[in-house]
Amino acid sequence: MPDPSTYRPAPGSIPVEPGVYRFRDPHGRVIYVGKAKSLRPRLTSYFQDISALHPRTRQMVTTAAKVEWTVVNTEVEALQLEYNWIKEFDPRFNVRYRDDKSYPVLAVTLNEEYPRLSVYRGPRRKGVRYFGPYSHAWAIRETLDLLTRVFPARTCSAGVFKRHSQIERPCLLGYIDKCSAPCVGRVSAEEHRKIVLDFCDFLSGKTDRFARELELEMNAASAELNFERAARLRDDIAALKRALEKQAVVLGDGTDADVVAFADDDLEAAVQVFHVRGGRVRGQRGWVVEKPSDPGESAEGRLVEQFLTQFYGDQAELGGAADESTNPVPREVLVPCLPPNADELADWLSGLRGSRVALRVPRRGDKKALAETVHRNAKEALQQHKLKRAGDFTARSAALQNIQESLGLADAPLRIECVDISHVQGTDVVASMVVFEDGLPRKSDYRHFAIREAAGEGRSDDVASIAEVTRRRFARHVHEQQQPLDELAPEGKSRKFAYPPNLYVVDGGAPQVNAAQAVLDDLGVADVAVIGLAKRLEEVWVPAEAEPLILPRNSEGLYLLQRVRDEAHRFAIAYHRSKRSKRMTASALDSVPGLGEIRRKALVSHFGSLARLRQASVEEIITVPGIGTATAAAVLEALGVTVDSPVSAAPEDPVGKDQSAEQATR
Repeated sequence: MPDPSTYRPAPGSIPVEPGVYRFRDPHGRVIYVGKAKSLRPRLTSYFQDISALHPRTRQMVTTAAKVEWTVVNTEVEALQLEYNWIKEFDPRFNVRYRDDKSYPVLAVTLNEEYPRLSVYRGPRRKGVRYFGPYSHAWAIRETLDLLTRVFPARTCSAGVFKRHSQIERPCLLGYIDKCSAPCVGRVSAEEHRKIVLDFCDFLSGKTDRFARELELEMNAASAELNFERAARLRDDIAALKRALEKQAVVLGDGTDADVVAFADDDLEAAVQVFHVRGGRVRGQRGWVVEKPSDPGESAEGRLVEQFLTQFYGDQAELGGAADESTNPVPREVLVPCLPPNADELADWLSGLRGSRVALRVPRRGDKKALAETVHRNAKEALQQHKLKRAGDFTARSAALQNIQESLGLADAPLRIECVDISHVQGTDVVASMVVFEDGLPRKSDYRHFAIREAAGEGRSDDVASIAEVTRRRFARHVHEQQQPLDELAPEGKSRKFAYPPNLYVVDGGAPQVNAAQAVLDDLGVADVAVIGLAKRLEEVWVPAEAEPLILPRNSEGLYLLQRVRDEAHRFAIAYHRSKRSKRMTASALDSVPGLGEIRRKALVSHFGSLARLRQASVEEIITVPGIGTATAAAVLEALGVTVDSPVSAAPEDPVGKDQSAEQATR
């Protein structure tokens, strides 16, 4: 364990200007990023008596082996640089709000000729409007189901839209009037776009106009004795009212604000955000994170600051390519307390929005009442999290300790890597590597391997495959460790394998374990323990041991090893299926005479998959450029579809016919 005094900067060498600092571990990985109005007092506070530090801060400074800093001109620049470094390096000890993209939104693709309404997750795209976020995808689908009665816009994918355009027949939604069916020309592109724009206006808060228009149309239809239309309009008005009931009015019309609240204990904090647009609650989000531990700062103020910089920084990046009418930063942000650098934060948020953003604490009225509601939600979220995580944390700690004691390791295996091989009779041999840290999967470190040397000529050699994967994984680790940090990766970006596992698990028995250990010995890697987990009896194999280690069937350590092994197996199977699917798609059409690579790709691109190609008729296949009737029939036959020959019989050769008759007579 590094001693903070060994890398403490010399007295007077730290500048007093504002800046951003980074702590690195012995492997060169950035483990913490912070900022300060004055670097000297902030960094000096980390090297005081260790016993007086916050437990999380104490763990960080004893894990680090180096500290470095960058001086900036203003606190606003420090905010931006801190956010960029946290996003770039993903430091282990920084608070991260990692699930931003897990919240679905309602996307309207205004950049298409026929805009589409859909559930969407991920980065924002140019020319697309987004509404939400919603807590659950079913909430979007329920809203769409209600509103497509009134605004029958397209919700199908591009492939479905293209297919129904070709067959000139609408889908089920078109038949039940929940889609205006632009695919078959029931409405023009301009008419369909007007429907979509009305839908966007309704979700943007302009709701009263549509309700009044529908009521007027209903009354007019009733006066004209068109009771069928009047009944439908009545149902449409009811659908609009049900959709509005899901978005409670909490503030005055035109209010554009986010309300943030926190509930915390000594170690963790729950964060809740209500997004209010047009006076209505449009979405809600929540996180539970570890509390920041910068010495010399208010914990709540630092929590507010870190949340605002990370959350709105990420939202600005997500919305950077979106439609200009969608701004991820509201005009007003309501927080429980103002951080010391509230003015600089407001300036930074204003820069992200492009106009002035107010950062304030609600004191009275409706905004104060809503802030109290958000705070109650945060307290409930923290309580539920503590009830759930208490058992999880205890079980994970017991599992890691059990593995350490059973295998005789010097330390608990905080990082476990596991590899698994997947193939079908020696074809499409692939391997997966999954990573668990502190008993939890770290999916950003998962890796796939296409086996190069171990498989061939229809056979499989799992032992050689394990050896190849182990060599490829640790050869790069050894190479990176032998290079100077500044020469290899000045910014710490490319040292992907510089952090070795405490425990390396292979799926298999003694041969696989010994093969992996032999590779590590050859590479000179001596600080990684290797074991194998055999599926048949769940035996744990140790290198150079004749007999396996049997862990109790009810031990937490065995449960964790099984989970790691099963995750590696799942990850390998998924990769293997994708490779096999691509190979089978190509091979299924290879036998068709006269069908070259270009036309084969054109077929697959046109229909999207072999399943759709099998369902197509000869007439549909010949619409693909370069595909004739005979080739279309041959394609279907190659795919196992029996068709009547569309090719008319060739004229009989009278000479050949006479010769055949003569031969038959003889």
